[in-house]
Amino acid sequence: MSNEMIYDPLLKEREKQPPLELGPIPGVLPYAGHRSPLSRSSIAHKISMVLPTPATKGVPRVYHFESAREAAVGLEAVISPELYELEVQLPPIPYQDWQGTWRKHSFDARITFRSGFRRAVFVRNGTSLRKPKVQADITAIFAATPASFADDKVVVNGDLYTRGYRDNLFRVWEATKRPDQEADVHLLDVARRTTFWDLGQLIRSCELEGPRAFDAALRLIGCKALGTNWHTLIWMRSRVWVG
Repeated sequence: MSNEMIYDPLLKEREKQPPLELGPIPGVLPYAGHRSPLSRSSIAHKISMVLPTPATKGVPRVYHFESAREAAVGLEAVISPELYELEVQLPPIPYQDWQGTWRKHSFDARITFRSGFRRAVFVRNGTSLRKPKVQADITAIFAATPASFADDKVVVNGDLYTRGYRDNLFRVWEATKRPDQEADVHLLDVARRTTFWDLGQLIRSCELEGPRAFDAALRLIGCKALGTNWHTLIWMRSRVWVG
């Protein structure tokens, strides 16, 4: 029996389906982006997350991201103690491309810091960023973005957010859900007063139970008080240092 597919001219192409919609979630603020990136795709890795920020007074809000890399950028922003508000899929900015054609671009994110400083974020993979046309478009988009929209604009190479980096971000995020200021202060104080090479040595030098100390280490790594290699699994043998 042949495995070849038989072409039937009477069959119509599958119509494009509308983006997926997420219904109300009790106790969670709805998605606030200008557009939903949750179109059906067999290639793109769309991600939805529920994240609280100081702007929502700690009430979680739904966020939709067009890729795992964009989600990592957003999660890294939320982990930062300097963050005030995170916005994604911003209203489009009209601009003229390198051929003079008018187009629109929606920034992937806008980060507002506690100081009030606002940063618009453009996320692309490294292959795309190496293309002269994309670089020309970025220049045009940034030039067309009004000062009222953001205080500065940055390009983020999504390739920097490797699988290991993203996994560690989620582990740090989980640790931040279990705040323990006493443990954080104690572990950082020990780190500043003792000599150590890896995380295991640091934890054995403190007076905290292992799991509590490990969570404290993840939170300190997340806020840059401790440094490590984010691209490999953070564990007891990880090289760490005071940030």
